[in-house]
Amino acid sequence: MASQKVVANGPSKASLPPNPLPRWLRTNNVYLFIPNIIGYARIILASISLVYMPIHPITCTILYGVSCILDALDGWAARKFSQSTKFGAVLDMVTDRCTTSCLLMFLSAAYPDQPSLKILFQFLLSLDLASHYMHMYAMMEKGAGSHKSVDREQSKILNLYYTNKTVLFTFCAFNELHFVSLYLLSFPSPSAARDAILPFIKGMAYITFPICAGKQIINFVQMARAAETLVNIDKHNRMLASQLNGDKSE
Repeated sequence: MASQKVVANGPSKASLPPNPLPRWLRTNNVYLFIPNIIGYARIILASISLVYMPIHPITCTILYGVSCILDALDGWAARKFSQSTKFGAVLDMVTDRCTTSCLLMFLSAAYPDQPSLKILFQFLLSLDLASHYMHMYAMMEKGAGSHKSVDREQSKILNLYYTNKTVLFTFCAFNELHFVSLYLLSFPSPSAARDAILPFIKGMAYITFPICAGKQIINFVQMARAAETLVNIDKHNRMLASQLNGDKSE
């Protein structure tokens, strides 16, 4: 870069950015980067929450909630310590998809007297997995450096969703809060203490519903745009192949 001083033996020490990590935390092993360690902690907490999910809703909610909060922390750590990696990005997305899928799987069986909800939760689970898989694959085929690198020409909605951290956090947080509130409401009331917070849980379910519904719309748009991107790539590749074959035949 123009601002970088170059000497005979390479860039000067003054041009190198200072490492904000203490010496004992510095490593070149990607597996041991701080954001990825936070990611492992998320997996452990989410896994333990699954054990408590059918038997102890409060414990499960606390563990699940801490795992979700760490989702925001690992992104901050990646930027703070300049440790953003492709492995970390995929680990983060896979953890998100797995935790949400497990919660939706539980919800699909949590309301046996309302079979239509089972179909709805199964649909939402499928939409979540399909949209994110297709989106990541389409962005990879497009040559984007990240699945969040969505330009406005591809989709104004997705561009706002992925580039505005406030929007991204709000939709993801409210989406999880809505499903968690439905999870808590699926349990019978065993105590007066739970009866006392029941209005709060119901209120949270109502308040978060519009944003959760919007998140499902975003998932659908994401899947549709990913399909469009892949089709356009296919068309372009087939056109190049046709032109190449035409040149050979001549």
